[in-house]
Formats: sequence, C-alpha cells, structure tokens
Amino acid sequence: MLDLPERQPNGLTVLDLYCHRGGMAMGYYLAGYDVVGVDIDPTVERDYPFPFVHGDAIDYLLAHGHEYDLIHGSPPCQAYTPLNAYNHKTYPDLIAPTRDAMITVGRPYVIENVEAARSEMRDPIMLCGPMFDLRMYRHRLFETSFPLTAPAHPEHTAICTRNGYLPTPERPFMTITGGRHSRAWQNAAADAMGMPWLKVPPGGDIPAGIRGVCEAIPPAYARWIGEQAEAAIRHLYARAIA
Repeated sequence: MLDLPERQPNGLTVLDLYCHRGGMAMGYYLAGYDVVGVDIDPTVERDYPFPFVHGDAIDYLLAHGHEYDLIHGSPPCQAYTPLNAYNHKTYPDLIAPTRDAMITVGRPYVIENVEAARSEMRDPIMLCGPMFDLRMYRHRLFETSFPLTAPAHPEHTAICTRNGYLPTPERPFMTITGGRHSRAWQNAAADAMGMPWLKVPPGGDIPAGIRGVCEAIPPAYARWIGEQAEAAIRHLYARAIA
C-alpha cells in the first residue's frame, strides 16, 4: 500500500475518468481533494493509489458524476497521436462524448489530451514540465469549464537524453516514451515525473509499469489545476446558497 504524502484536505471530491496509473489523481490529492478513479482496464487497480472502479468511464460518469465536486477525464489519446499514421489502427474518439456527458452531469470539469487533439478541444491551455521545474518536456492540453491560467513556459533549452537512456549532466532532461526499457530507466522516469509509486524493486514487473509511466501526466499539472478549480467550485456553491 502506498504511503500517501501529507496534504491539507479541502473537503472536495474529484472523479478521475480514464484514470490510468494515477498521475493526475495524485496531483488532485495533493491539492486537497479526495479522489476516485475509473478505468476500463482492470490491471490499473494494481498501481492506482486511490479508490478504483473498474468500468466504462462515461457510464459511470452519467450514473454517479453528480456525487462529485469536480470531474476530470483523460480520454485515450491514440486516435489523435501522429504515431497512429504508422500502425493504421482504429481507436475511439472519446473527447466529444466525454464532454457531452460532463455537461449533462453539470459539474465543473477538466478534459486532458495530447497536442494533436487541439482541434477536438475547446480553448485548451497547455502545460509542460519546466513550468513546474520538472526535468522532462511533456506538452498536454487541458479544456476546463472554469477559468484556467498556465504558469510561464520556459524555453526548451535543456538537452534531452535519447529515449531509453538515463539523464547526464550534459543531457539533464529525460525523454519518456514507450519502448523496452530497463528497471533503472523506469525508476528514473518515475522520479522525473513525480510518480515514485511506479518505481519497481529488483525482480518487479517492468512492462506494465513502463506503459504507466510513459502514458502518465505529472501530478504537478493536476495540483495546479485543482487549486484553481477549488476557487471556481466554492464560488459556484456560494452562489447556489445565496
């Protein structure tokens, strides 16, 4: 069982849809929220650090979304990534159906996806690792139903290692994408992302964790978003009782 870091609870809850291995979830937790994750992949439960529901994200959202203060969704990105031009597979386009369900439920929401999905998103902002002093470049877009700003985006001047290689003083930033990587690489990547629960001990199962860390969003992104969302949520509740 993961020893969760200390935080100051804010009394709010967040539903983490398509939750994967919990990068966004940990950020919301650190921002003060209690988190419940939902994913269609039952293997996620092994690594997810919070209460987990195995099931269809949209079905669960429509049935239970009203029980939460904030809804977050990270629909699968494969339908939008340029890599799909090489594998020629058909993937579901879930951004619009997820948004429609969120609007139906009527709670403040966040939708996350890759830069290539920009045309499917409504006025998203972009977050990246150096905005949060992380030594990795990872652009992710966030559409929100409430005002959201981004920190200053430092120039990408630091050099990255090649994928699969550990950082060095000359190349201090990691390239964190898929492949057949070593246990040492996964542990360094988990540290760079701020996701130590995905580190593997000697003899641990590397492949599942590799996918988890390569597809994850750093918790720092969600902590930033969650802190801004709290103000919007409390404003909505204050108006409702006024």
